[in-house]
This record gives sequence, C-alpha cells and structure tokens, in this order.
Amino acid sequence: MSKRDPIYIQPSIFAADFGHLADEAKRIEDAGADGIHFDIMDGHFVPNLSLSPRGLSAINRATDLFLDVHIMVYNPFDYIERLIESGADCITFHMEATEDVVETLAYIRKCNVKAGLAFCPETSESLIPKYLDKCDKILLMTVQPGFGGQAFLPEVLEKVKFTRDLCDRLNVRKGGKVPKEGELPPFDIQVDGGVDDQTAPLAIKAGANHLVAGSYLFKGDSMGGKITRLRGEAG
Repeated sequence: MSKRDPIYIQPSIFAADFGHLADEAKRIEDAGADGIHFDIMDGHFVPNLSLSPRGLSAINRATDLFLDVHIMVYNPFDYIERLIESGADCITFHMEATEDVVETLAYIRKCNVKAGLAFCPETSESLIPKYLDKCDKILLMTVQPGFGGQAFLPEVLEKVKFTRDLCDRLNVRKGGKVPKEGELPPFDIQVDGGVDDQTAPLAIKAGANHLVAGSYLFKGDSMGGKITRLRGEAG
C-alpha cells in the first residue's frame, strides 16, 4: 500500500445519539465520511446489545452513504437476509462466532454484498491466510468487541502489519483477488476501536486503510475536521 492510496473513514453510529439516528446519519454525511459503521450485538457473543436491522433501515432512509455492518453475534448466517433487506452494503462477521466461515462468506457475496471477516484481538493471525481470497475485507479489532470508549490495543498492530505484508507478498488486492492484468486497489484492512488522531497514524503505518472511529468523532463539534485529520495521517 502506497501513500497515494486513500484512507477510508467510517464513523461508528454506536457512539451516536440513538434518539436522533436520522440526524446523526446526516451529520456523518455532511462531515465527509466514507460510510457509516453499524454494529449489531446479540448479548451472547459479546455482553452487550445494540441496534437492530430496523435501526439500519432507518439510517438507510436518511443517507446514501455506504453502510458497513459489523455483526458481533453467534450464528451470523441467520442475520444476513434481514441486513441486506435493511440496506447493508457490507456485512462483516466474526470468525470466532461460527464454524461455517467459508459458507457464510460465500453466501454474503452471492447476495451481491461485500463480505468482511473480523478477528478478536486474541485470535491468532495464522488463521487469516486461508480466508484472504474468500472475503473483501479483514477487520482486526483494536479493542475487545462489544463496548465503545476503550483504549487502543497496540499489540494488534503486528497483526495489521502481518496481514498487509501477506497481501503484498501474494499480490492479493480488492475483493480478495490476485490480478492477472493491470492493477487493483489494495486489499481492505480495517481497524475498529480506540481510533483517534494519535492511534490512526500507527494503524495506517502498519497497513490499515479503513478506520472506524466512534467516541473520538462524536464527542464535541467539528466531526469534519477530525475526519480530515484522520485522513491526513496517511500523508
């Protein structure tokens, strides 16, 4: 990944005001974000609950931004159709949550939606290579999933670097594809948790090109300025 490649910023709606989702979606759009990151939790895979597919539908009606859905649930397959009907553009689930990882990735893609695969901080990076050509994105959690406002875990940066180096070595690029002719943009590596103007440059230097930020962006004013600063760390 070169410094010319874009850095994508997706505010996490989990940190927004749930009583004004449409307004918050508009605020994100006006701030110049690349999409909205939407968390769904079942209270079992992680000890917390969040918005439902109905909440996603409400956001979808309020914005044309890319809707990046991260499901922290057991049996993720059961959520796919409802999320697609609600407007999901990408569905990312945890490899720790199901034994049917390959089948679930394939089904999401079959539905003409991008498929992402998430890894908890303690999960070994040795499991990543077998899935690179089967998904559109790898999400490496930089906090324990389930709660906002946590501190960034710097040890995950080595996993980000491992994944980016692997993609570069194998020439795996967008969509998990190895281009035969021409060039495709870099494979998407996303980090989520504790991202701010201090940790973003560390993640970008390690090889991440998708940054999810919650508390940092929603606290106070000037979300647009903060998004600009996060993107600016790429240069």
